Amino acid sequence: MIKRIRYFNKRVTNRITLRIAGAPHSPISLIRHQGRRSAKPYETPVIVAHTSDGFIFALTYGPNVDWYRNILAAGHGTLRCNGKEYNIDSPQTIDARMGQAAFGIPAQFILRLLVIRYFFQMRAQKVVPAR
Repeated sequence: MIKRIRYFNKRVTNRITLRIAGAPHSPISLIRHQGRRSAKPYETPVIVAHTSDGFIFALTYGPNVDWYRNILAAGHGTLRCNGKEYNIDSPQTIDARMGQAAFGIPAQFILRLLVIRYFFQMRAQKVVPAR
């Protein structure tokens, strides 16, 4: 059942979500990464929490998803969050309690309800657009 939901979300829901991901006030961010074998550029909607030096990511389908494996292989990517662009690097797995605690109360409740147990963090540096 989880595989079917994941497939549906990848083929249908993500395509719709991509339209709002990363926009100002959107609860969904957009991670840009490169295929570890194909080197093809990808964009994936993600759920993140902002921290003092970066972001914490919820791996809603676990650690075996392609976008996460691409990030681990490259060690970096970019993130569009609330209308701002960030260079992100140094992915590190973190404990589920620490990951859940980084999110606000409504998101914590949903993450626990969905039994999301996998989280990781990345350092971030805001990208200043060239003028």
